[in-house]
Parts: sequence; structure tokens; C-alpha cells
Amino acid sequence: MAVSAFTALAASLCILLLSYRAIIYPVFLSPLSKIPNAHWSAPISPAWIIWKRFKAQNNRTIQSAHENLGPIVRLSPSEVSVNCVDKGIKTIYTGGFEKHEWYPRVFGSFGTVSMFTMTGNKTHSARKRMLSNIYSKSYLQSSPHMHLISEAIILDRLLPILHEAVTSNTPIDMFDLNQGLTMDFVSAYLYGLANGSNFLQDSAFRRKMLSLYQSRKPFEFYHQEVPDLLSWTKRLGLRLIPKWCDQANEILDAWGLQFCDKADECLASTDPAIEPMVYKHLKQSISKPKDNSNSKEPPADQRLEIACELYDHLTAGHETSAVALTYLMWRLSQQPSLQTSLRTELLTLSPSLVYPRPDSSSRALPSPKSIDSLPLLDAIITETLRLHAPIPGIQPRVTPSPSCSLVGVDNIPSNTRVSAQAYSLHRNPEVYPEPETWEPRRWLKEGNEPGELEERRRWFWAFGSGGRMCVGSNLALQEMKLAVAAIYTNFTTSIVDDEDIEAIDAYTVKPRGEKLVLRFEAAV
Repeated sequence: MAVSAFTALAASLCILLLSYRAIIYPVFLSPLSKIPNAHWSAPISPAWIIWKRFKAQNNRTIQSAHENLGPIVRLSPSEVSVNCVDKGIKTIYTGGFEKHEWYPRVFGSFGTVSMFTMTGNKTHSARKRMLSNIYSKSYLQSSPHMHLISEAIILDRLLPILHEAVTSNTPIDMFDLNQGLTMDFVSAYLYGLANGSNFLQDSAFRRKMLSLYQSRKPFEFYHQEVPDLLSWTKRLGLRLIPKWCDQANEILDAWGLQFCDKADECLASTDPAIEPMVYKHLKQSISKPKDNSNSKEPPADQRLEIACELYDHLTAGHETSAVALTYLMWRLSQQPSLQTSLRTELLTLSPSLVYPRPDSSSRALPSPKSIDSLPLLDAIITETLRLHAPIPGIQPRVTPSPSCSLVGVDNIPSNTRVSAQAYSLHRNPEVYPEPETWEPRRWLKEGNEPGELEERRRWFWAFGSGGRMCVGSNLALQEMKLAVAAIYTNFTTSIVDDEDIEAIDAYTVKPRGEKLVLRFEAAV
């Protein structure tokens, strides 16, 4: 009888302890209990938000929670989302919160990590110092490499394709073509124009490689959110991710290594048409001996380290810019009068971007600085990046030790997963009236108070913020502005097929229908 009573007491204590840890503390006593719950189960289980992410409903679900509950919401027992600048993203992203392991789980490659996927701020800062200069606006605008790359891609590849489409009255799938355009730009700057891709002119290879690249993306969820489940099922001999994803990864990895190996053969060149600008700069920086290193151990495999870093720049750079250009052209194609206004502004550039060139021997393009200074063009691109941010999804960080304060909530414990998302920041109606309306003129000085523009720019988050914001933002803006300027100087566009143009709900988006078919006509 005594044993039974002791056993019952022990069992009761265990139940009470489990109830305290699993329910009472997280629901009523944790500092996170002060935060509104996005779902009734959020304090006790992550199952609800994991299910939403599995169903590809993350961005809109979090946005709905913020609309109903305010600038900070609890998504799970140890995950919080914020949607404000002051005491929100300003604290997290400029305050040095380190990245969550969510990043290397899915974005690592070649058995190592890139600047983007490094979780620690110190390692990230060291890598960023190697690359920030060659991605700065001043460097890119004056770069002879970018000058030659721009001439070759715009004059020899893009405009002839569009001119032929007008002549033959053939519609073009611009989602497909934009991916070729941006891949050619990014790969040429990374590895050298002579070593980069030629996706614009090699459509069969372009579609093959892009199909392989996109085919794996629906399965990123497992690595990001339930990596332990992958391990368990693997032990049981079950595959949640198809074998062909592994084969696609092998092909793409080999392709990335091939770029690097070709670039390595050109290291001695100083010809802007050949010299592999970013590859060379990164290899020289990584190869420098560490000042405080006395280790006799051999260095890490620099070939794979460089390949990983540049593959990340290549894939992220081409994908995001292509998405932005596609939605920009979709919006412009619905507004002929805005196309006319834009062309009027573009015709002020000197030399002109008119094609075919009046002088067949002339290859001069307007300076990147002059294109960058065009207010309507800048407003069109900025508004597209606001409403159609190519990366609208969460940017997870972990709270520091011992605790922190966010959005008026104190003592948030360390290692809490916390994030913001451009999708929600860009839809604050107090900052962006009628946020679902694409309205470029909201970014022009005319008709807006100076304080309004300043506040809109504070909330603009297409490239992130703080020390870990997108290192390639200047390259993306320069290539997009040039491409839009070249296209709408010469052509008008109208929609032929935009079925399922709505973006998927994901970290990086694309049109659900994976197409945007436009008709091009010569501008009058």
C-alpha cells in the first residue's frame, strides 16, 4: 500500500511538473505570455505555424495576425514576429541579433556556408569586408567590367531578341526571359563576361537549368522547419524529399564549380571583358594569411568555400531581380499612359538607349549615375519592390543572452526565434495608404510631404536592414534600372497571358503560373 501511495505521489508530481513546463509557464508566466497569440495553441505547440508553412501560407498568415493583433505576435512557444521599425526591426537587425540556424539548413552548399548563411556575426563581418567594396554603388557605377557587361547583354543579347519579337509579332514569356537576363548579368560580374552564362541566347540550356533549380524549392520546408523529421524518416528508409532533388543538386553544384574553374584560369587577366571580378577579389582575400593564426593545419578547401559563396550570389541575385522585373513589366503593361511618361523621361538620357543604334558603330550607353537619377524610373522600381518584394518572407534571428526587450515587451528570453517580413512591413496602411495598390507616384517628391517619404523609406525593407542587409542590392538596382530603361525607351508592352500571375506564398516568390507573356511593339 505504501509503494502504491508513493508511486501515485510521484506520478502526480510528474504530471504537475509537465503541466507547469508545457502549459502553465508558457501560457501564463513566461515573458512571452504578454504577447498576443496568433493562434490559441501558439504558447504550447509550434504545430499550428508549422502546418501553415507546410501549406505555403506563411506570409499571409503572419500578415493577418499582425493586422488583427498589432506589431508583435507570438507564433509558437519560442517564436515571435514583429512588424514595426522602432523597437522592432531597428532593435533586431541593426542591433546585432545573430541569424537562426534556419539559414544554413537550406541555403548552405558544397558542405560549407556562405556569407548569407553564416549564423555568427563575427564570421559574417569578416566575409563582408572582403566583398562590400566591389558591391558598392560608386564602384559598380564606375566599373569598366560592368560597362562592358552592360553593353554586351543589352545591345548584343536583350534588345535584338525584343526587336525580333516585334518584327515577327511574336509574344515573349518575360518571366522566362528575365531569368536569363539577370543570370547573365550576375554571372558575368562574378566570373567574368567571357566565363559567365549566355542564357538569353541559349534558351534550351536556360530552361533546363532553371527547371532543375526551381524543382527543389517546394521541398525547402523540411530543411527549414522540421530537420529532425528528415533524420527520423531517413533512419526508417523513407524519403520525404525525392531522389531526383539530389540529382538536381549534383548537376547544379557541378555547374557552379565549372564557373569557378573557368574563372580561375583567367585570374591573371586584367582585360575587363575577361577578368573575373568578384571571384578574383574573393580568392585573393580568402588566401591572405590570418594575422593571428599559428596553426599548422592545412587551410579549408578554398575551392569549395569560394564556390559556395559565389553560388549563393548567383542564385539569389538572378532569382530576385528576375521576379522584380517580371512584376514591374506586368504592372506597366496595364498602364499605357505611365509607359508614355516613363519613355519621355528616358529620352532625356544621353547618349540615348534607342535601338537599333542610329550609328551602327556606337556602343555608348548612358552612365549608370544618370539612369539612377531618373525619379520616375526609381519610383517605379521602388514601388514594385514594395508591393512585389522578391523575398517577402521571414528573416529569422535569435534573441541575445540574457534577455531583451521588443515592442514594449521586456525580458524576452535568449534563443527565442524572432523575425520580421517585408510582406507585412510593406503593407502598413498608416505608412503606405491603400497598400495593395501599385502606385509609383507615392515615391515622388511632388505631391508628398518630406516626412511622408522619409517614413516610407524607413519601412522599406526589400533588401533588409543593418549589417546583414543584401550585399548585392546596388548591383540588382543598377541592372534592373538599365534593363527597364532599355526596354521602355524602345518598346511598349501589353499583356497576352498573365494567368496565375499572383505570387506564391514563400520565402522567395514567383508567379504561380511561372509565366508572363507580353506583346512588344515599337514605341512611337
